[in-house]
Amino acid sequence: MMLLGLILDTLIGWPRGLYNTLGHPVTWIGALIDRLDAVWNTGTAEQRRRSGAIATCIVIAATAVPVLILTLFLPSGPLGILLGGFLAWPMIAARSLLTHVAAVATPLSSGDTQAARHAVAQIVGRDPAQLDAPGIARASLESLAENTSDGVIAPLFWGVILGPPGLWSYKAINTLDSMIGHLTPEHSDFGRFAARVDDVVNLIPARLSGLLFAAVSGNPKQSLTTMRRDARQHRSPNAGWPESAMAGALGVRLSGPRRYADRIADEPWLNPDARDPGAQDIRRGLALYRRAMILTAGLLAALAVL
Repeated sequence: MMLLGLILDTLIGWPRGLYNTLGHPVTWIGALIDRLDAVWNTGTAEQRRRSGAIATCIVIAATAVPVLILTLFLPSGPLGILLGGFLAWPMIAARSLLTHVAAVATPLSSGDTQAARHAVAQIVGRDPAQLDAPGIARASLESLAENTSDGVIAPLFWGVILGPPGLWSYKAINTLDSMIGHLTPEHSDFGRFAARVDDVVNLIPARLSGLLFAAVSGNPKQSLTTMRRDARQHRSPNAGWPESAMAGALGVRLSGPRRYADRIADEPWLNPDARDPGAQDIRRGLALYRRAMILTAGLLAALAVL
């Protein structure tokens, strides 16, 4: 099922006509989160933490239970596997990630920094107006590395273990974290439980993503060495693993200080002694990503055979 879902997403993504007609399951989940946030994110810090934990459980259950019911009624044999693949398909973002990052590389290669800033703003939260060309390249590669885990490997991992309900549950958790799991005055309490759950469910997939990058790089030793040395320096317990593996694989430095709309984050460098990346390194990162996806598909096929 997961292999078929990955193939479907790689071939067609989520068609714009379908999005315009029905939206996307992640936008449905986001609408529920927005509603609960607007109604329940009030009161004392303790009340916000409690209501945030309840809201997190409601969103996960509302996402997982319908898919669980559908999964239980799937027919056995090839037809059931095919239908399960269609259930998995919307929650895998391999093609979308490739498209969004490539959209940054194209204008940056031609020297159109303004267009590159606009494109990178679609995939990162930092202030694009403050980014120079190396900053745009770093932001793109960091997003590519982190979202390889969050958008592809983690959903597939939980789908392999728990079937379509596991995949959909993961996407609900990840969407919760992206919307309310922030250390801001508004969400530091309400989103605390969601952020902790997201940290837990990404522990293994993030490290697997780093290993995949190292395995398909031209210099696996350097990639693994950088990952072991620098991953724990990252502000996130998980994002540092694929990001540092990619930094080592490409021979560039990533992370470092960055400006958001409301603050400046003084983050340590990953692979600090390497050079800054450029537009060509984004293309090299995309080639690394494609090879990682091919290896992922091969591993899924091997698991299916076994």
